[in-house]
Amino acid sequence: MMIDKAREVALKILYKIDVDNAYSNIVLDEMINQNKNKLNEKDIGLISEIVYGVTTWRLTLDTIIKKYSKIRLKKISPWILNILRMSIYQIVFLDKIPKSAAVNEGVNLSKRYGHKSSSGFVNAILRRVTKQDYEELFNIEKNVEERISKTYSIPEWIIQELKQEGMEINKIEDICKNSNIRPKVSIRVNTLKTTKEKLKNRLLEKQINVEDGILEDFLILDKAKNIENMKEFKDGLFTVQDEAAGLTALILNPKKEEKILDACSSPGGKTTYIAQIVDNNAEIEAWDLHESRIKLVEQNANRLGIDIIKTKVNDATKYKEEYFEKFDKILLDVPCLGLGVLKRKPDIKWQRNQEDIDTISKIQYEILNTCSKYLKQGGELVYSTCSILDKENKDIISKFLKENNNFEIEKIDISKHENKNYNYFEKYIVDNKFIQVYQNEKTDGFFICKLKKL
Repeated sequence: MMIDKAREVALKILYKIDVDNAYSNIVLDEMINQNKNKLNEKDIGLISEIVYGVTTWRLTLDTIIKKYSKIRLKKISPWILNILRMSIYQIVFLDKIPKSAAVNEGVNLSKRYGHKSSSGFVNAILRRVTKQDYEELFNIEKNVEERISKTYSIPEWIIQELKQEGMEINKIEDICKNSNIRPKVSIRVNTLKTTKEKLKNRLLEKQINVEDGILEDFLILDKAKNIENMKEFKDGLFTVQDEAAGLTALILNPKKEEKILDACSSPGGKTTYIAQIVDNNAEIEAWDLHESRIKLVEQNANRLGIDIIKTKVNDATKYKEEYFEKFDKILLDVPCLGLGVLKRKPDIKWQRNQEDIDTISKIQYEILNTCSKYLKQGGELVYSTCSILDKENKDIISKFLKENNNFEIEKIDISKHENKNYNYFEKYIVDNKFIQVYQNEKTDGFFICKLKKL
């Protein structure tokens, strides 16, 4: 019995994600590196497709399994369950793979990773599955939340939260649909080392499709593989960053020679952009809670040729007198549920739950309340998250302003910005008070609010 190596590696990755609650991108990189001598580029492409696809569509795939299985999902071995998921994903969502290949490879894997009757069980289910099983989910009429959940593979509690916040169901459905868009790669040109045009030309020479981003310093790549192994990346000519995330640094509007704090800085995308904006001429402190995460900031800064960032392991929720009114500008890109980045990190859907909202929002408020004391009078602070729930965003700001009357929201006006594309984000400004971007074809979901200390 011949086992397809690519599918076997994909299965092992899915098993580890499932059993160890591990992040798909980390396990994917580890397993591909471990097996790189046994895999070609086509194999790596298939592995990535299956892992990302199954992680994204897990709820939908499980719904189809339940339709045909007499055994409850919790009673099915994790190996067999993931064989079913990856096989059904190929049948339903991948047109280029014949159903017969998906079925046969699934059965072969079940013979190796299951017990004697596993292959018959897998074979019986897979032979009944068709693309129609997915299409039928759109016909759920009694419960619109259930339909959206099953057709876009989004936990129902997320839909309920957005509904409770007063969002219209059509908008909720759009958000859920956009959460499954396969994202293109957004990169930020490191203008400390090169220009946008020079980098664009170098990438085009490598047959990488390149187009201008929304913001001045950004490019969008298509068909780019192994980005971190590219010479241009290693030489620090660019870094990977979503444009909505980059927008936070632009809204902060740092100036040369200012004292600036990024209190939740890892892995360093926003910190290094701040340094880039001030032309590597300011005093920047970058904090994070763990030494390993601070090292990521240092590695990124070194690669990009930035030497003005002073890193420190520090808990941003704990007040320290030594920082009182020390900084001109502060960026608080606080920990969050991450519901705005599901298309890049689909694992979040299965690792978070509704109970996490109260826990995370408490931490968010503590960071804002504590670090606000480190801002000079007349200084400016940007609070941001890659989330879309009011409880993590505007509700935090509202509570803070009620308890801190020496702060006010600074009006966001980007309509007259010198970069003509900058005003793409204007439609996401709410009451001139904050920006709430919902995930779309161009960017992740993001919240940004700017505060001034009176």
